[in-house]
Amino acid sequence: MTAYNKIMVVGGGAWGTALAAMVTTAGHDCRLWAREDAVVSAINDTHENKDFLPGITLPNALKATGDIAEAAWADTILLVVPAQFVRAVSQELKPRLEESIPIILCAKGIEQSSGKLMSGIINEVMPKSPLVVLSGPTFAREVALGLPSAVTIASKYQQIARNVADTLGQPAFRPYLSRDVVGAEIGGAVKNVLAVACGIVAGLRLGENARAALMTRGLAEMVRFGEIFGAKRETMMGLCGLGDLILTCSSPQSRNMSLGMALGQGMSVNAIMSDRKTVAEGYHTASILAEIAARENIEMPISGAVNQILHHDGNVKAMVQDLMKRPYVSEL
Repeated sequence: MTAYNKIMVVGGGAWGTALAAMVTTAGHDCRLWAREDAVVSAINDTHENKDFLPGITLPNALKATGDIAEAAWADTILLVVPAQFVRAVSQELKPRLEESIPIILCAKGIEQSSGKLMSGIINEVMPKSPLVVLSGPTFAREVALGLPSAVTIASKYQQIARNVADTLGQPAFRPYLSRDVVGAEIGGAVKNVLAVACGIVAGLRLGENARAALMTRGLAEMVRFGEIFGAKRETMMGLCGLGDLILTCSSPQSRNMSLGMALGQGMSVNAIMSDRKTVAEGYHTASILAEIAARENIEMPISGAVNQILHHDGNVKAMVQDLMKRPYVSEL
């Protein structure tokens, strides 16, 4: 068994903080980089990330920093910034890292400006860095509390992936290995958009039958989208696809589902987004997902409806009615 012992978590949001707390509790030397000075001070002084993970006491040994140059100290990097910031932060990291240092990518989404998955950005910015994708059904608060979770660790570098699993794996945090990087990423990106749709269903009080139907047909959209880009169907039926979809579409703990619930309850997109400190990745992913689906002629009516509501003033109730009026077709 080989594990990394000097871990730099880049990103001081809820998920980055939870991962940093977990690996520190496991006995690894961990530093957490955050751009916000208030987050760095709060973690170091009060052992709590009051802005993004309030109410969770963090290990005394966890140290936060605002100096990204400290990444040079680490033997592995967990990149946990929002998807639309992965490129900029990767460019900051590149001159500070040796090319052999693995990048464990924990962001979920599609870059709006380029249509690239997060792995595509890393391969472009740091082409020689070994890349590992961590994805799966995880709420940050539950991981920070030590509640049981399981994730997919995907990489073409299987020995490095095993080392990452040895580093992160614990009795309450179980990793499963995969070679399907694209499949792991697409599941994590598309489910955020579908979670907004499930939130709308909940906000409109359309019932559990409707939510179950939407999740199932949303999974079909995820699989169609993934297979166009070479993802394996079995990957998207696993933790990082179906598993993540179930979790994100089942609880208002999900930022994406809570966004949809507010829309279903009648709030405007602008009002919801202006009042949020945390990022709902589905908001940003919906537009580029719809653009790619149209360009590649992929049938994704649910994702398209979410995009219309979020970015083109689509009427929530009208969009739901339109989905129900679609022609009857074979399920498969």
